[in-house]
Amino acid sequence: MTRSTHITAEENESATLTVAASATRVFTVLANPATHSAIDGTGWVQEPADPAPLTEVGQIFRMDMYHPKHPDGDYRVANKVEVLDSPRAIGWLTGTEKADGRLEFGGWIWRYDLTPLGPSETEVTLSYDWSAVPPSVREYIQFPPFGPEHLVNSLRHLAELAEGAS
Repeated sequence: MTRSTHITAEENESATLTVAASATRVFTVLANPATHSAIDGTGWVQEPADPAPLTEVGQIFRMDMYHPKHPDGDYRVANKVEVLDSPRAIGWLTGTEKADGRLEFGGWIWRYDLTPLGPSETEVTLSYDWSAVPPSVREYIQFPPFGPEHLVNSLRHLAELAEGAS
């Protein structure tokens, strides 16, 4: 793991880190919901309710979460894969599943862009974009809902997983 950078735009944050693993290996870690709790830099992500690997745009995967300020503490999110270009990019929208099974997405997206720098080195950029969050959601969630160190911490955790399994 080498150089890291962090950039904040008006409604988008990103961080970049060079990982000592192939892009294919990094992508495999990201496409596995079972690794997401270990990657998370906040500790909010718990376990996948849908542990199947991410394989197609439109795929829904649910994650169990915990946040001390959430009304229930424990809750579940539904994520919809928006970008899947193995091994170059993967991203998903986060939302909720209503009691009637209807999915509603909050307008924020997580995206990882991978640039191979060689056979065993990849530059990874993690972006969190909340520009599409409607005013009704912004009334009760502050964006971004985490500190600036979160994205860099997540990339470091990703690097540990990818490098450890290379």
